[in-house]
Order: sequence, then structure tokens, then C-alpha cells
Amino acid sequence: MEKNLWSVLETLAPTLIYQRGSMVYWQGDTADRLYYLKKGSVKIFLTSPEGGERTLRVQQTGGVFGEAAFFDGGPRISSAKVLEKSEIVAVSRQALLDSLQKEPELALYIMRALSARVRLLSSQVDSLAFLQADRRLARFLAEATGGTRTLPLTDEELGERIGASRVTVSRAMKKLREKGWIRSSYRAVEVLDADALFAYADGDEAPHTRA
Repeated sequence: MEKNLWSVLETLAPTLIYQRGSMVYWQGDTADRLYYLKKGSVKIFLTSPEGGERTLRVQQTGGVFGEAAFFDGGPRISSAKVLEKSEIVAVSRQALLDSLQKEPELALYIMRALSARVRLLSSQVDSLAFLQADRRLARFLAEATGGTRTLPLTDEELGERIGASRVTVSRAMKKLREKGWIRSSYRAVEVLDADALFAYADGDEAPHTRA
């Protein structure tokens, strides 16, 4: 089994507890920390000058966020908000450099994470440009869950993410539920069949419904 090198970050700084709704950082802040999400979920989003908001992704337990600006030295290009009580490790640049000398494989982990972010953003651009709303939603749910099956998002928040109204998302969610690919409640969406969601997003007009 491949060693989980992200856990190395737990040793580099104290674990901080964030309550639901707390901000980890704001768009435009100086990026002096890389964040490891030990437990919980965090929404990464953009804010327009007019006050509009667009969710980029939801980081789940066991991954890093805030890495882009941390490495390029520029200001934060997005904000991060805690969706549920979370445990977060804020790693300084010097602490990370010291750790890389002891665990050089961690650099590869970081490059993989950055590549995954680029791939995800590219997929999002393609979806917004070419897919109808229900297929955009299917792709988002299949991709965003990653190693877990549940996303703590409302229909309104999903709409922000895929560029659709809450009403449109509600209709699409009903369609996906009826096919047996997801379950949902007010603040949670559980993915039951990611493969079927991917197939539907890619244009399969009549994918098999789960029994």
C-alpha cells in the first residue's frame, strides 16, 4: 500500500480547530501557509467585485488546499470557508522546505495535487462550455467526491458550482436520484454510482440504472 505522505504535514504544525462557517483565508490575502485538511470539509470559492460567489471545489478530509498562491508567491486568488467542524494544519513555507529534505517523495505528492487541480479546472471549463446542466451536475458530483462519497452541499451551492439556478439543479438532482445514482438530503449529496454519473456526463443517453 502506498504511504500516505500527506500525513507527514500533521507533524509540521499544531492542528487548528475551525467551526462551521469559519473562514480559513480570504481572496487577496498574502499566501504564507499551505493547509492540510486533517478532518472535515472546506469550500474553495471565488468572489466577484459585485459580491457574487462561485464555488471552485470542495476539499474533503485528507488533502491539501491553498497551494497555488502558496507556491507562486502571489495573493490568494480564492477564499476558503469551513463547511463543517474541521481540523486543519497550517504549514509554513520553511517548515515544508525542511520536510521535503527528509521526505523528498512529498514533492511528487504535491505535484500530483497541482496536476489534479489543473485537470479538474479544465474539466470544469469544458463542462460549462459544452454540457447541459444535468450532465454538468453529474460530472461535478462524480469528480468532486474523490475518495469519499458524500458532499455537504445544498442545491443552491451546487448551482453556484456548475453555473445553474437552484431550480435547475433541483430538477437535475431529482433525475439522478430516480436513476439510483445519488441520494440527497438538505445539506448532503451521497454518490452511489460514480461510474454511471461519468458515463451520463460523457453522453451515454441510456446508462444502466442500478437495481
